[in-house]
Amino acid sequence: MRRELYRMDRQGAVAVLERAPVVHVASTTPDGAPVLRTVHSVVVDGAVAFHGAPAGEKTETIGREAVISAEEIIAEIPSYFVDPERACPATTYYVSAQVHGRLEEVEDPAAKARVLRGLMEQFQPEGGHVPIDEAHPLYKNAVRGIMVVRMPLTHLDGKAKLGQNRKPEELTKILELLWKRGRPGDPRAIDLVRQVNPAVSTPDFLQAPQGAQLLCALGHERTEEALALLDGTYWNESISRDMVARALLSASAWVGAQDSSGDLVAMARAVSDSKTAWIYDVVVRPDWRQKGLGKAIMRLLLDHPMVRDARKVRLATRDAQGLYERFGFRDIGDVPAAVPNTEMVLVRDGSDRVE
Repeated sequence: MRRELYRMDRQGAVAVLERAPVVHVASTTPDGAPVLRTVHSVVVDGAVAFHGAPAGEKTETIGREAVISAEEIIAEIPSYFVDPERACPATTYYVSAQVHGRLEEVEDPAAKARVLRGLMEQFQPEGGHVPIDEAHPLYKNAVRGIMVVRMPLTHLDGKAKLGQNRKPEELTKILELLWKRGRPGDPRAIDLVRQVNPAVSTPDFLQAPQGAQLLCALGHERTEEALALLDGTYWNESISRDMVARALLSASAWVGAQDSSGDLVAMARAVSDSKTAWIYDVVVRPDWRQKGLGKAIMRLLLDHPMVRDARKVRLATRDAQGLYERFGFRDIGDVPAAVPNTEMVLVRDGSDRVE
């Protein structure tokens, strides 16, 4: 029963393998000696695959039973989040995936090239090289000489330990304390815990208009949706799609909201060094405007761990001054008249002076 409680679906387990910077490969040599290696890997052609030199201990594991595993620490939960005295509740939230089977050597040059291309796309997505092709003069001999090993995803098992053993009211408290603690991974942990535990009550800091759910940590998997949401916004005119995507992914804080279908309907981001923050890309889908979602997004962003302690929070707007004034922003007043945007600042140390 406990195993079922934490079991992850196949799609989630594959995603863990795809995100993992490295995987662990455990097997044995023909004489029974254990072998454990850490390798870069990629999921290609229905298998997890890696490459290596055609000599050494790893070659002795070809054709033998093995386990490939990957894990991702989501958050460390201290005991006092649950109990003020007992140490027992201390735990770690994590996701993991394991593949069981036999290691196979890939011999077809085209299949080997697909694995190598996948590795380059994963670890050098910016390109900067001639694409790998098994027939290209630059790669023909290299592809032939390198060893590529795969294990089919036939026997794949995923596990997500994200508070499923806790009562909804306990989890609500844990979410509140994660938000208050505000370590770098805590906003994402909050989103994942809520995703796996839909019965948990919504904490006060995540209250949103009916039908919307606030998200504490948007990531690369929502980039295309975010770009669609920003399409046509005046502040991104003449800025390339790639540049906007890079800006989103480099944000110090990137929050959003989704509707009951899971579609992204609002977002905002900030760049912050914890002393000063700039807010960008505050946008709400047209059919969700005038419902209080913009205020909910701004409230969440201003309270984000990377923004909440900023002495000054700045932004520029052409038409939403009224929204930001509700949060204490005021017009700096020193922007040239030829510039249509109004630069605004929120000063949170009680001073009226704007530097």
